[in-house]
Amino acid sequence: MKSLKKGNNMKLKKGDTVAIIKGKDKGKNGKIEKIFPNLAKVLLPEVNLYKRHVKSRVPQKPSEIVTLTKPISWVNVALICPNCKKQTRVGYKIEGKEKIRICKKCSKKI
Repeated sequence: MKSLKKGNNMKLKKGDTVAIIKGKDKGKNGKIEKIFPNLAKVLLPEVNLYKRHVKSRVPQKPSEIVTLTKPISWVNVALICPNCKKQTRVGYKIEGKEKIRICKKCSKKI
C-alpha cells in the first residue's frame, strides 16, 4: 500500500463518533474502530462494505461471498461532539502541561 506519511495530523481518535460527509455511505454515523495514520484512513464498522468472492481452499468447503469493511479516508468523516451532538472540527487548548481537544462549536472538552 502507498504510504502518505500523514503522521500526527489526524485529530480523530479510536472510539470517536463520526458522521460520513462524502461518498456512498453519506449520512451514516459510527464509532471509529481502528485508525491507520500512515494511510490517513479510519475503519468504521458496517460502513464502506464491499463483497469479495473467496475461492475454496479445501475440497469439502464451498466457495463463498464475504462482506468486508474497508477503511474510509479521514477527510470524508466529521467528528460529532459528545456535548452538543453536532458535526464539528477539532481544536486544541493547552491546560497546564496538557494539550486537550476541544469542540470548535461549543468550546467544550471532547
